[in-house]
This record gives sequence, structure tokens and C-alpha cells, in this order.
Amino acid sequence: MTHTKTAIALVIAIVAVLCVAGCTGEQPSTGGETEVEVIYSATGPMPMLLSTDQIDGYMAWQPFVAVATVSGIGKVVSYSQDLPPAGMWTDHTCCALTAREDQIQENADLVNAFSALMIAADDYIIENPDRAAEISADWLYGGDDMTFGDVTVSSVEVLKESIPTLKFTTEPSEAWITSNDNFVVALRDLGYITGSLKDADDAEVNSKLFDFGPYEQAKAMIANGTIATPADAGTITVGYLPSDHHAPLFVAIKEWEYFEKTYGIALKPASEGSGAVDNAELFVNGVKVANVKLVKGEGGSQLMTLAAQDTLQIALVGTPPAITAIDKGTPIKILHPLQTEGSGLVVSADAPADDWQSFIAWAEQRAAEGKPLKIASPPKGSIQDVQLRAALGDSNVVVKEAQ
Repeated sequence: MTHTKTAIALVIAIVAVLCVAGCTGEQPSTGGETEVEVIYSATGPMPMLLSTDQIDGYMAWQPFVAVATVSGIGKVVSYSQDLPPAGMWTDHTCCALTAREDQIQENADLVNAFSALMIAADDYIIENPDRAAEISADWLYGGDDMTFGDVTVSSVEVLKESIPTLKFTTEPSEAWITSNDNFVVALRDLGYITGSLKDADDAEVNSKLFDFGPYEQAKAMIANGTIATPADAGTITVGYLPSDHHAPLFVAIKEWEYFEKTYGIALKPASEGSGAVDNAELFVNGVKVANVKLVKGEGGSQLMTLAAQDTLQIALVGTPPAITAIDKGTPIKILHPLQTEGSGLVVSADAPADDWQSFIAWAEQRAAEGKPLKIASPPKGSIQDVQLRAALGDSNVVVKEAQ
């Protein structure tokens, strides 16, 4: 089957399941239906909500899936790539490298070099997952324990379980592109796309969303063993989110000497020490080419607002916020993925559910008792929300949004 036919088939499928799942709002109950109540929440509180029986489960990105399993408060019903409809979410889109269009045009060598560093960092993580976990735990939590109410768990152990469940890849594969096409459809259905992407066909959508030029240049430079030295760009600002999905950035900075020796490129922290880094210097072939300010965002939408204001020139961000930002006219491009997959549905440790089928049976039982399951999810339109709704819809379960 050609890419076009595959994309069309998957788009039709996702439209169908999202309509069943009620992506545009709560569906009215007609009696006798199986309902699951979805509660929108920030990811941070989810483990505490689960451990105190305020919810029955949650759909979240890593490392919050691993928090549940390592602490013993929960278990995984399904990782995101295995959710229904069967095969739809394999290698699904998640976080990506984005850059403002003016940077791509005016500082092409710098953007290419940064892309090359992310490609190299992904390779490092694949080869050194435990070290990547230690670095991420240090960056995100200072290497300290993570505490959620009465639950305390080692951040290093959590990250060591989390990192291997992510697919660190920078290849803009056919499956990844198709996954982004599917999310465009989902965001349209939610009413979140109202601008330039609303009526665009697949070719127009992809033209507006992507610029794979920096990726191709970066891959070629790595293969040839030489990174082109950019002109001095002064100061650039790079945004990221506090998640191990952005481990390539953390690794690139904390292991800067390895990348300088191996690839001739280094994102050297302005000061050594543990924890997150706020300022760094980018060197290529021993030449300092930029001061880099690092900005930790609270969410993808915030990072995209900063990119629209030119406060950020480069951002590591989930693709749905990037898609909606581009739709509204933010002058950025998605350059390539940082990783794929990396989310999961967690339920309490004593729940009578160990896989999707038993989860649905549990949902049916609870609905029949008049006590629908309460499942927490990140905001509507997020990757996790769309996937949860699609999976429930595929299993003929109605989503009821908590008021």
C-alpha cells in the first residue's frame, strides 16, 4: 500500500473512532452505555491522585508511567503504541525539534548543527540508557527522590525504567508523518484548528508543518564526520519541557566533552554542577558560535507562544502544540522527531485489569454499578487525550468529561 493510501485509511479510521469517542464534547447518555469519566489534570499530581484513590487510573507521558510501576501504586494497562485501534499508534508522534523560519533561513548552519547534536544525542541515549537516565534524573529532580503525597520513589530508578520505553529516533519516517496527519484530523475535530490548516490537503499540511532540510544536512555532516562551523549567532534561546522525552538536550549538555571529542560539537554549560542548566555556549570545531539561553516551559502551548514572540528561536516540544501554533500563523517548522511513543495508561495496583481487554471489562462492570471509572488525562487535544478517546471509542465506551 502506498503512503497516500495508508494515510487516507488511517485518517478515515481516526475520524471514525474520535466521533464515537466524542472528541467534540461529552456525548449524551442513552442508558445502558458504558461510560468512563475523563478528568483533565496536570501530569504531576496524577500519581498522588491515584495513590489516594481519587482516580482509578491515568493516561500520561513518561516518566509518570514509570512512577506508578516503580513505586508500586499502579500498573500499566497499555503503553500508547499498543492502544486500539490496532496498529494506529505504532511509532506515533510525540516530541520534536522545531525552529523559527527566520533562523532556518538566516542561520542555516547553526540550525543544522543543533539538529546534528540532537541526532548524536539520540544515538548516545540508545547506546547508554542508564547514563541517560541518571542525567535526566539529575536535571529534572537533582537526583533526589520523587514524592507524591505519602509515596516516595527514587528518581534514578524511575528514569531507568522510563527511558527504555521511549523510542529515541530523529528519522521523519512514513509512520511518523502519517501520525502527524492523524493528529491534524483529530485537532480539526476538536475545533482547535481554524486557520491555515483547516481546509488544507495532506500535501499542503505537510508543506506548512515540516522542513526536513536541516535534518538531511545534519545527517550528511555526521556521516561525513565534519560539522560545518556556523557564523557567530550571538545569543539564541532554546525552550524545552521538564520531561525525559527531552533527554537528548540534557545529555548533550551534561556530556558535552564526549560530543566535542566525537563529533566536534559541544553545548558547554556556563557552569558545572548538578541540576538543570540555564546558560550554555555552543562550540563547533572549537569555535564558539552562540550563547545559548535555556528556558524551561510549563507546557507546549507556552513554548509556542514564546516562539511566536521570537523569545525562543528553537524549541523541543510536542507536535500537537506545534501543529496548532503553525495553524495560527506562528512562523516555525517541525524539523524532525526527538522520540516517538512514550506514554501509557496506568491503573491502581489492585485494579482487576492487566491489559486493555480486562480494563474494558472493568469499565463495563463499574458503569453497570453506577460508578464509572475515573481516568485522569492531560488537557484536551493532547496526544494522550486523543489516544485515550480513540481507544475507548474503538471499544464502544462513551467518554464523559468531568465538570
